[in-house]
Amino acid sequence: MTFYHPVGNEIELFHAAANNGLPVLIKGPTGCGKTRFVRYMAEQLNRPIYTVACHDDLTAADLVGRHLIGPQGTYWQDGPLTRAVREGGICYLDEVVEARKDTTVVLHPLADDRRELPIERTGELLTAAPGFMLVVSYNPGYQSLLKGMKPSTRQRFVSLRFDYPSAEIEQAIVMEESGCDRDLAKQLVSLATALRNLKDHDLEEAASTRLLIHTALLIRAGLPTAVACRAGMIEPLSDDEATVSSLMEVVYAVFGRPDETR
Repeated sequence: MTFYHPVGNEIELFHAAANNGLPVLIKGPTGCGKTRFVRYMAEQLNRPIYTVACHDDLTAADLVGRHLIGPQGTYWQDGPLTRAVREGGICYLDEVVEARKDTTVVLHPLADDRRELPIERTGELLTAAPGFMLVVSYNPGYQSLLKGMKPSTRQRFVSLRFDYPSAEIEQAIVMEESGCDRDLAKQLVSLATALRNLKDHDLEEAASTRLLIHTALLIRAGLPTAVACRAGMIEPLSDDEATVSSLMEVVYAVFGRPDETR
């Protein structure tokens, strides 16, 4: 069972959307729990989930399906979107703004009251089975004029805004996911808070809860704290050596110098 700690009323909102056949858009920074939340809700609703990581080369055929050639000749293979539509499952498109506009157009008839998926290659017009749900997510911090969701698309969705949890909740998440003690979780969350305060100044992205869990796991595996923090949290935030060195000073301020760390 996927562990998820609610930070607001997102579970109630998702249930209401699911019960009324409404598509859901989740927006929030990297590593704040968007994908984990969707997996958790799929388990709670007992629905199959098909997850697609969107990218520039994603085509409509990757979502809907395509004809393939096998030993018996040509046959049709459903894509993840079509399987979710037929089975009444959840289709989750992660970082949907990374997909091409001509790809996301296929979502429009599924994201309104029609709940239909036309398959041009086979001539089918599928009506979504009961339970089908379309869920998409993206990081607003990465949006630009070239990679933004069209207003006409965005307004088809119920929208949930995610952010990093409060310190107390984040500590509980780190403890649950890594098995570390409360003191270490508290120190790691303090470190993440300090790094997040630098985001608008030196970093393109903030330290995510995911990185805290990775770091806690490395420390529990026996690595020195400074080494674990550098590998699990600092290096993933920047490729610039000078920036990494500066960020390590923040680590030392929280945990002490290497000869002082456990």
